Amino acid sequence: MIRSVDGGARDGSRDRAQLVLLAAAVAAAALVPMALAYLSLGAHPDVAAAADRDAPGRDALRALDRAAANASAGVGRHAWTDRGAAVDEFDAAFSADVRGIESARRSEAVVVAVERNGSAASVWAEANCPRGPNRAFGDCDVIDGVVVQERAGEATLLAVALDVRVTDPEGVAELTVVVRIR
Repeated sequence: MIRSVDGGARDGSRDRAQLVLLAAAVAAAALVPMALAYLSLGAHPDVAAAADRDAPGRDALRALDRAAANASAGVGRHAWTDRGAAVDEFDAAFSADVRGIESARRSEAVVVAVERNGSAASVWAEANCPRGPNRAFGDCDVIDGVVVQERAGEATLLAVALDVRVTDPEGVAELTVVVRIR
């Protein structure tokens, strides 16, 4: 037991209670800025709306890029004179993946429509196929929106041009893209 200066007995429980109260106040003061920071991070309504709005279009483009890479991996070697068969092989695998992409998010009211764009493929081929007397590769050709180039007498798939239309509850986005085939 503690004796006070005037000689009376003091109870230490009152001092402990004040110490506990002071510790609780310090902890609460430290938690207030953390709580405010937590509530303000990522809570801006425009940020969430913009992120959700772009997601279906970005998802469709990433899926088309993967689909083109996967489809081209299954294409065998074809002579340049047989380049149509190389495009047909590519198309068989790519079209199956495109049908899956078009129907993947219908339950979320997102509709994706994909069509080939031969004129965009021709423009891409004109700008990206090497030309001139010292070129390393042969001619380029566009077949059903797919750019094919002669390399060492064989048909090599370079790119596919697509018109992509994404419709969701927020509106419609229309894009023309050229997907490089790896």
